[in-house]
Amino acid sequence: MARRTQELGRFTDVAMLVLVSLAEGQKHGYRMINDIEEFSGTVLEPGTLYGALMRLEERGWIEPVDSSERRKPYRITESGRAALHEQLATLRRVEQAGARRVAWGPA
Repeated sequence: MARRTQELGRFTDVAMLVLVSLAEGQKHGYRMINDIEEFSGTVLEPGTLYGALMRLEERGWIEPVDSSERRKPYRITESGRAALHEQLATLRRVEQAGARRVAWGPA
């Protein structure tokens, strides 16, 4: 299986948390902050979140949704969903290798 690591660029934890949040459906920033804290225990500052939103939008992994409300909602794009899927698969492999190595201990 060919990996698209170069296409992913620097994939930060914050970016992954945002994509996981948006994979459930469109949200505005404050709702994302609450959702991310609820499912991961990670408390994001607004500046950290909005910096990640800007980078994800530049990559085409999220997009703003038209809204008449003051808050600007975002949604994940198909390419964002594919990037998240690939990153989660990588994390599963890392977790499995780590669990095996911790269980076996030093040689």
